[in-house]
Amino acid sequence: MSDPQKATSAVGARTIRKVQLQILPVLFVLYVICYLDRVNVGFAALTMNKDVAITSDQFGLLTGIFFIGYFLFEIPSNLLLHKIGARIWIARILISWGIAATLTGFVQNVHQLYWARFLLGLAEAGYVPGVYLYLTYWFPKREQARALALFLLGLPVSSIVGSPVSGYILDHVHWLGLGSWRWLLIFEGIPPILFGFLTYFILPSRPGDARFLTGDEKEWIQSKLKSEEQEKSNQGRYSVFQTFTDARVWYLILPYSGLCIGRYTMSFWTPQIIKSLSSGYSNTTVGLLVMIPSLAAAVAMILISRSSDQRLERKFHAALPVLAAALALALLGTTRSPLFSVGLLAFVEIGICGFLAPFLGHAQRVSFRLRSGGWPRFDYIRWEPRRLCRPFDGRAHQSKNRQCVRRLGLCQCLHAAIVCPVGVCSEKQAPIDR
Repeated sequence: MSDPQKATSAVGARTIRKVQLQILPVLFVLYVICYLDRVNVGFAALTMNKDVAITSDQFGLLTGIFFIGYFLFEIPSNLLLHKIGARIWIARILISWGIAATLTGFVQNVHQLYWARFLLGLAEAGYVPGVYLYLTYWFPKREQARALALFLLGLPVSSIVGSPVSGYILDHVHWLGLGSWRWLLIFEGIPPILFGFLTYFILPSRPGDARFLTGDEKEWIQSKLKSEEQEKSNQGRYSVFQTFTDARVWYLILPYSGLCIGRYTMSFWTPQIIKSLSSGYSNTTVGLLVMIPSLAAAVAMILISRSSDQRLERKFHAALPVLAAALALALLGTTRSPLFSVGLLAFVEIGICGFLAPFLGHAQRVSFRLRSGGWPRFDYIRWEPRRLCRPFDGRAHQSKNRQCVRRLGLCQCLHAAIVCPVGVCSEKQAPIDR
C-alpha cells in the first residue's frame, strides 16, 4: 500500500470512529425512549385495565391501533425527513410523540385511549425508518450493518431499563390522587420532549454540518458516499409505487412481519404473563423478572451479530434464532413453573432480537433504493393478536392463560417453520458486503 493510500485509510478509520462516537450514542438513547413509549401500555395494563374498565377485546384493539397511525404516516415521514433534514424532522418527531405519550396519562375512558394511541403512532412514525435513512448519510456500505446493529441494541436495553422503573412506579407513585399507571405514562412521555429540543442543537443533518469532523474527514466521507451513490444510481432507482410491486420487498416483508407477531406479543403481554404466574408478585417484582429475558437477549444479540459478521453469513444466523424462539413460545403455555417460564421467555427474546441484525444485513444486499434514497422498510404488515389472546390479569384463570400463550406460540411456530426455511433456501448464497 502506497503512502497516499495509507493516509486515506487512516483518515477513513478516524472518521468512522468519530461518527460512531458522536452519532450512534444519541440515536441509541432515542431508540430506547422510543420503544419504551411504544410498549409501556403493557405495564400500565396491570392496573389500568381495572381503573378504566377496559375489556379484553378493547385492550387488544388499543395495542394494535397504534400501528394504524404508524402505518399511515411512516413513508411520508421518511420522505419529509429526506427533504427537510434529519436534525429538524427527528426533533419534531420526538417532541410530538412525547406530547402524545404524556397526554395519554390523562385519558378518562377507553375511546380517548384509542385516539391517544392512534395519535402516538402518527407522531412516532418515521423515527426508526428515518434513522435507517439517516445512517446512510454517515456510514459507507461496509459500515452500515455494524452501525445498525449497535442502534438496534436499544431494543432489549429499553426493557432492561424500563421494566424495573415501570414496575416501581406502579407500586409506589400515587400522587395528587392520580393512579400510578397515569404517572407511568406521564413520566415516560417527558424524556422525548426534552431530547427533542436537545436533538435540534446537537444532531447534525449531514457530514458537511458536523463540527466534530475536520475538513479532510468531511471530504473523505462525502466522496466515499458519493461514489457509492453513483454506483447505486447506475443500477437503477425505484419509485414509491415500484416499491410495492417489487417481489423483493414482499420477500423481506414476509419473515419480518412474522417476527413482529412474537416481538409485539411479548412486548405488550409479558408483564401480564409473569403477573399471572403468582398472585404474590408485586409490580416491582414483575418488572425485575421482565428484565431478565432482555438481559439475555442483549448479550445474544451481540454474539449472534459478531458471528454473522465473522462468517459473512446472514440467512442461517437469522433463521435459526427464529426457530428457537418459536419453539420456546409454543412451550410457554405448557408450564406453571415461574423459573421455566422466565427461561422460555428469555429464549423468545433471544430469538427475536438475535434475528434483527443478520436479517437486515441480508436485506441490505437484496434491497434497492427508493427515489428519495435510503433503505426500504419491511414492517408495514402488522398482526393483531387480540382474536387469539385475552389480556392477562388477576382475574384470568391460569389454564386460560396457558391456552392463550399456546395459541400464540403455535401461530409463531407455524410461521417460522414455513417462512424461515423458505427464506433461507430461496436464494443462492452470495458474498456479502460487510
